[in-house]
Amino acid sequence: MRLKPITWLLFLCLLLALSGFGASAMELGLDDAVKLALDYNLNLQKHRIDLDASGYSEGNLWSEIFPSVNANASAAYRTTLLTGTPFSNSIPNYGIGLGISFSLNAGVPYAIKNIQLAHQSNILRYEDACRALAIQITKRFFALVAEKNNLLLLDEVFNLAQRQFTRSEISFRNGLTGELSLTQSRLALENARYNLNDARISHENNMAEFFAMLGLAPDESAVLIGDVHIIKIEADAEALINEYLHLRPDITRSNQEIERLALSQMQTVMQSRAPSLNLSLDWNGSVSNPFSDTLGATARLSIPLDPWVPGTAREQAISRAANSLEKAKLDLEMTENSARTHIRSLAALLRSSWDSILIARLSLDAARRGYQLTEQGFLNGTVEALTLQDTRNSMASARQRLLQTELSYFNMILDLSAALNIDWKNLMEIYGVPSE
Repeated sequence: MRLKPITWLLFLCLLLALSGFGASAMELGLDDAVKLALDYNLNLQKHRIDLDASGYSEGNLWSEIFPSVNANASAAYRTTLLTGTPFSNSIPNYGIGLGISFSLNAGVPYAIKNIQLAHQSNILRYEDACRALAIQITKRFFALVAEKNNLLLLDEVFNLAQRQFTRSEISFRNGLTGELSLTQSRLALENARYNLNDARISHENNMAEFFAMLGLAPDESAVLIGDVHIIKIEADAEALINEYLHLRPDITRSNQEIERLALSQMQTVMQSRAPSLNLSLDWNGSVSNPFSDTLGATARLSIPLDPWVPGTAREQAISRAANSLEKAKLDLEMTENSARTHIRSLAALLRSSWDSILIARLSLDAARRGYQLTEQGFLNGTVEALTLQDTRNSMASARQRLLQTELSYFNMILDLSAALNIDWKNLMEIYGVPSE
């Protein structure tokens, strides 16, 4: 039976669909990578659980003053011996009861504020974890982009070595060059092949690790869309400290810890030394005897005395709370000093590192021009193959150095933005100096 053309076309489309022919790799930009990491990261999922738990507690603050309610049921079996007879009278008795107890203490308002502050701290901790992960993903993303550019460079070096070996082979067959020149060209080709394959394997492994951070399959086919574009950053360290120091998460957390310990200290003082009032209501009824119900109410005012005596357990607890507060204030001062030093160091590194980028760019221009002149001399027969190989390697090294220098500078920009707790794009927009 002969198939119609339309049938052949449909059959071919089906085969192409099943074999994945023509399937293009997924394009993955930085924003998409960060979003995938934020959704997948297991540590962030744990932070979200803590955040939901503290949010639930904050949404039910009334539970701190909600009275305790308990119900009880009882069963009794009483036996009475009848006087003068061998018989007894057995009477079952069943009862139910309900109790409500309500306590008031001066420390309750501080406990409520502490619950609210704990939720705010969890919010800050979650946001800080998200920013830290975003910075980490950004570094890995552009490191992989730089590796991809390095692969292109090594591939270009390999192609140059291959063309050079072809020329040397032709010249050798024509008697224009010696065996040594041909051997050197072959060695250069094999070295270029090895460097390219080694870098490709390393890049594939790093891509697999990066995909694992995003929750993607290791064999996922994806192309990273982006490039490292840097500009010179000029910013006064002291101005950055004055404007952004208070925005750092560790500074904010230290201030929140001081506030929490101050509330805890007041809560401890009030719970230990302030009078407390307890109101309770109890009702008990008998199922077998409905006329024996009892109802009781109690009001109790407790005034603690031992917390006022030096050296007692509760007085020591008050002293420990005060000491913890003083230590937290010292920790805040130490954190601020460390943050100032870190910001000053990063600002100074950015200033000095820009000069290394300019030097790397000049080195690349010189190496590229040197290779062009050496190649021309080799074609004219005035330069040996080994010299050409050295200049080619020098040009490749200059390009690699420039890639690494620019990536290192960009990572310092990310570190500074993290130290200031601002977006790195905003940092480049505000403090970047356009190239002349």
